[in-house]
Amino acid sequence: MTKRVLVVEDQEDLRGVLRDLLSGSGYTVIEAADGQDGVTKANLILMDIQLPEVDGLTATRHLKADPATRDIPVVAVTSYAMKGDEARAMEAGCSGYVTKPIDKTLFLDTVAKILAEKQAR
Repeated sequence: MTKRVLVVEDQEDLRGVLRDLLSGSGYTVIEAADGQDGVTKANLILMDIQLPEVDGLTATRHLKADPATRDIPVVAVTSYAMKGDEARAMEAGCSGYVTKPIDKTLFLDTVAKILAEKQAR
């Protein structure tokens, strides 16, 4: 199975960093600047929390409420690193939480772990 990861990030430069990290590790990357674009094609979604129009946690709640997308794991990628933010992301339906700036090893380990868990189900 081709491992496709949707990166939802409004900052083009950070989308590029995530794209380069993921594609360099063998993933196919789908990019979107908002929470509406390309969702059903992904095996995993990397969701920025601070998005224009609809924030990432609201977008995640919508994805988890829709039978067509509820089984796609979502990883919050955020500069929010305050106490309780990770718990709020998990409560919204995220399967993982990675803070910016991106720690390359932690980021790739998180993606691999969540995709492996999905495949094992």
